[in-house]
Amino acid sequence: MAEEEPGPTEWEFGEPVGVGPWPGEWPVDPRYDPVLLAEGDRRNVVDAYRYWRRDAVVADLDARRHDFHVAIENFQHDHNIGTVVRTANAFAARAVHIVGRRRWNRRGAMVTDRYQHVHHHVDMGSLLSFADGAGLAVVAVDNTPGAKRLETVSLPRRCVLVFGQEGPGLTGDARERADQVVSIAQFGSTRSINAGVAAGIVMHAWVREHADLSAAW
Repeated sequence: MAEEEPGPTEWEFGEPVGVGPWPGEWPVDPRYDPVLLAEGDRRNVVDAYRYWRRDAVVADLDARRHDFHVAIENFQHDHNIGTVVRTANAFAARAVHIVGRRRWNRRGAMVTDRYQHVHHHVDMGSLLSFADGAGLAVVAVDNTPGAKRLETVSLPRRCVLVFGQEGPGLTGDARERADQVVSIAQFGSTRSINAGVAAGIVMHAWVREHADLSAAW
């Protein structure tokens, strides 16, 4: 059995999207893929990467990635992981770390996992050991007593943002050993925010504080 569930095509629409075959004389830049130049590029990529080989896109992203990592627990086969991976790719996270089950539903990632580094850890102890070795502050995101409001704190530049699975939230180890525990201000009746949405909010908070916006597409 495969470790990961099959994902979708990059776009799930009936009509073609993207761009057709390269018009005119082909560029000589080795980053370009001859197959894409000949057949067109229908991938879910920004225009700057049109017709590029996948490894060339990853290499360019590696030179531009930010200093935050994202981790999400997957002990109950959380279906938000694909969304987290897609959002991490959009904000150029250094890497995504999946803690718990290796198998995850890639549908929400919209094939962005091809361009985003995704690592697996068997348990939270493994992730925390990685963070310690890499010199990363651990920021746990959970709406538990004692958590500081995300809207009022400064996030570390070099950090791993840790999110729990939908429903139970973070396990105790993550909260107890975190350098910082933050929560997102809520004003409605629901107890918690969808894990994929919460991840996007916190990643964007990091971007607002630390990213060079002139480098955005």
